[in-house]
Amino acid sequence: MKDMLIKFLEGRGVTVENVGCDSAEDPVFYPVIAKRACGRIADSGYEKRGILVCGTGIGMCMTANKFKGIRAAVCHDNFSAERSVLSNNGNVLCMGERVIGHELAKKIAGEWITLEFKEGPSSPKVQAIANIENENMK
Repeated sequence: MKDMLIKFLEGRGVTVENVGCDSAEDPVFYPVIAKRACGRIADSGYEKRGILVCGTGIGMCMTANKFKGIRAAVCHDNFSAERSVLSNNGNVLCMGERVIGHELAKKIAGEWITLEFKEGPSSPKVQAIANIENENMK
């Protein structure tokens, strides 16, 4: 799914930085990939966003959310992906290759990359998330 998504996104003019495994024989565990991706997002001043894929999306999401400034969500439908950005200022989309097909993954990722969080009614909730993060991630 990763290779398919890279080709799809690049075909739409999106610059993709691949930090994942390059073959099924690559022994790197998904937490290592999530760490690489989240590090790149943090290093960009949170200007970059990431898409992480594993079997279900759950492990990637759990790992990504261990990093300060990362708001990752498992999304297997367009509405959840939309809300992850518009309501929660999400910056990492996690999907499971064993859960959804390639066409749905393209539809979700293709829409997700076009969305931007705007200050508004959700801003206090996003700030509350950041406050909790700051209290617990020292």
